[in-house]
Amino acid sequence: MSRLESLGRAARQASRQLAMLSTTAKDQALLAIASALEEHAPTLLAANQKDVAAGREKGLSSALLDRLLLNDARIAGLANDTRSVVALPDPVGVEIEGRVLPNGLRLSRRRIPIGVLGVIYEARPNVTIDVAVLALKTGNAVILRGGSETLHSNLALVRVIRQAIEEAGLPKDAVQYIEDPDRALVAELLQLDQYVDMIIPRGGASLHELCRKQSTIPVITGGIGICHIFVDQTADLERAVDIVENAKVQRPSVCNALDTLLVHHSVAKGFIPAVASRLQQSDVLLKVTPEVEEILQASGATIRRDIAGPDDFDQEWLSLTLGVRLVKDLDEAIEHIHQHSSEHSDSILTNNFEHATRFVQAINSAAVYVNASTRFTDGSQFGLGAEVAISTQKLHARGPMGLEELTTYKWIVFGQGHIRP
Repeated sequence: MSRLESLGRAARQASRQLAMLSTTAKDQALLAIASALEEHAPTLLAANQKDVAAGREKGLSSALLDRLLLNDARIAGLANDTRSVVALPDPVGVEIEGRVLPNGLRLSRRRIPIGVLGVIYEARPNVTIDVAVLALKTGNAVILRGGSETLHSNLALVRVIRQAIEEAGLPKDAVQYIEDPDRALVAELLQLDQYVDMIIPRGGASLHELCRKQSTIPVITGGIGICHIFVDQTADLERAVDIVENAKVQRPSVCNALDTLLVHHSVAKGFIPAVASRLQQSDVLLKVTPEVEEILQASGATIRRDIAGPDDFDQEWLSLTLGVRLVKDLDEAIEHIHQHSSEHSDSILTNNFEHATRFVQAINSAAVYVNASTRFTDGSQFGLGAEVAISTQKLHARGPMGLEELTTYKWIVFGQGHIRP
């Protein structure tokens, strides 16, 4: 038996124990994790600094280094997010529906854990906590495989988690980590269908494609965000500048950050110089169409910019770069989004209710916004406590995957000696 098969067998056994636990027992384990994160913060930060230093030596981008970084505030945030999950209702055991059939059988559907999750992710050590916490709350075991650039951070975090849950009376093998960075183990994990029930990749397009092609286990895909904001002719332009700045600048390295700004041509001459002036304060680089360049030149704007190339509107920038183009009307904005969006998060800024309604109906992204920043597509912001991923597929789960998305259901049938005629 390979090392990975041993992990899978142990995870399967742990999942069966977790499925029998009460909500109280699971919540006590989560509280223990939150306290342990705070208690071991110096150790976690020291491990993370090794990864950050190695990342700088390898020339990782500022976006990747930001994703990789842990600091006191982020660890405190992880502990607080963990406690917030404790406060959320436990979906396991909830009866979704129930009815009595004409023959007297009582039929119901009840939420249950999925079983064992395999989660593959890159430079985001916070994912280690988010996934483990949500998995434990829903009675799922999890096998984690983070990127090599976060190895020290993830190993330290998993040690803290396993010790905390064991002391709380849960099986420590409910949370396991593939320590070997050998990429061949990813392919082996994707074939471990005897023990793993769902694969959740969190990373770039190449990782998602690999999982879709090689996995013999159901895969939840998503997390790649090519996000848009459309400023229509009725938008409050002053507020629109604030929203665009927030969506692009507040944290540019994440999947719900703004990538493309679409502006109605009738408000472009006033709005584009105003938003360029604001974004220049954060050193944003614009990728613009020739029409937008003409407006910027006429206004005397000095923001950094290039003429957009043929593929620039298909980019998830994950940095302080923003594509900008004009559209003649709402239909053209919708068509652009249909052609270029990854169906993650898209927004319209408008004071026209009909336009808002049409946009919401036409755009089939996991999260569609009216007069708000795309940065809210997040499990914590949606009141889910945290998330294991953001799904952009259409089966089982869409958007931030919280507690309910980590459950399935089974049919429960009560009879009184019934036999089928």
